[in-house]
Amino acid sequence: MITYLADAPWITFNTGAFSDQFWASTFDGLTYGSIYALVAMGYTLVYGVLQLINFAHSEVFIVGVYATVFALNAMGFGPSPVYPPMVVLIIDLLVAMVAAMIASGLTALILERVAYRPLRKRNAPRLVFLITAIGASFTIQYLIFVWRGGSNAEPATIMFVPDPVFEVFSTIIDSQQLTIFIAAIVLMVVTDQFINRTKFGRGIRAVAQDPDTATLMGVNKERVIMLTFVIGGVLAGAAALFYLMKVPQGASFNGGFVLGIKAFAAAVLGGIGNIRGALLGGLLLGVVSNYGVTLLGNSSWTDVVAFVVLVVVLMVRPTGLLGESLGKARV
Repeated sequence: MITYLADAPWITFNTGAFSDQFWASTFDGLTYGSIYALVAMGYTLVYGVLQLINFAHSEVFIVGVYATVFALNAMGFGPSPVYPPMVVLIIDLLVAMVAAMIASGLTALILERVAYRPLRKRNAPRLVFLITAIGASFTIQYLIFVWRGGSNAEPATIMFVPDPVFEVFSTIIDSQQLTIFIAAIVLMVVTDQFINRTKFGRGIRAVAQDPDTATLMGVNKERVIMLTFVIGGVLAGAAALFYLMKVPQGASFNGGFVLGIKAFAAAVLGGIGNIRGALLGGLLLGVVSNYGVTLLGNSSWTDVVAFVVLVVVLMVRPTGLLGESLGKARV
C-alpha cells in the first residue's frame, strides 16, 4: 500500500486495496451506473425535446421510491428479509416496479402540465424555465417532508438477500447485481428502440430537431412533450426499485437530490440529449465513482470523484463523449 499525504492527512491513495478490489469495484459500479443511466435518460429526453434542464426530475424519481416502499410494505416486505417462492418474489417486484412507474410517470405529467406548459404558452425565457424547475424540485421535496412528518427516512425495505450466482476474476457476482444490471439494460434498449423505430419516437425526434416544421408536418408537439415527460418518469420509477434494492433506507424527502445531480452529470458526460450517451455516461460514472472510493479509502469521495471526472471530460470534449443530440439520433 502506498499512502500519500498532501497538506491533509485524510487524503490517502490505497493502491493495494484498489488492486485487490478492482473487479469488485467495477461490477458494483456498473450496478450503480445502471441506476444513474435510467434516471439520466429522463434528463436527456426532456433536454433533447425542450432544451430544458428539468432539475425536478430527481423528485420524480424519489416519488417512485416512496411508491416502491408502500407497494412492497403492502405485500409484506419490511426491515427483515422474507423468503417467498421465486415466482412470487418476481411477481411482487414487478408489481412494485409498475407502481413506481405509474407514480413517477404521473408526477412527471403533472409537473409538465402545471409548471412548464403555462410557461411555454407565454413564450417564457429559458431562464424562467430553469428557475421554475428548481422551485418545483424544492416544492415536491417539502410536500413530502410535510406529508411524512419530518426528515426521517422510511424504515428499511429489504426485497431479498442476494445469493452468489457465479464468479468472475475471483469476484462473486450476486443475484442483486445481475437483476439490476440486466433489467436496466433491457429497459434502456427498449427505450432506445422506441425512440428510433416507432411512430411516436419519430415524432419525438422530429420535435427535438425542428418543432415548428414538425408541427407543420402534422406532429402534435404538445402530445410529444407530454409523452417525453411520461417516458422519463417511467424510467425514473424503474430506477427507484433498483435504487431501493441497493439502499434499503433510501426513501427520504431529499433522498433523490444527490442521485439526481449525479444522473444529470451522467447525461452531460455521455452527451446531453443523447439516449445512448446517457447509458454510457451512467455506467462510466458509476464505475469511476467506485474506483475513487476504493482508491481514496473513504465513501465521502464518491461524489467528488464523479464530478472531477465530469469536469475533465468536458474540458476535453464539451459536447460529452458521444455528443449527438436527440434530433440527430439514428433512424
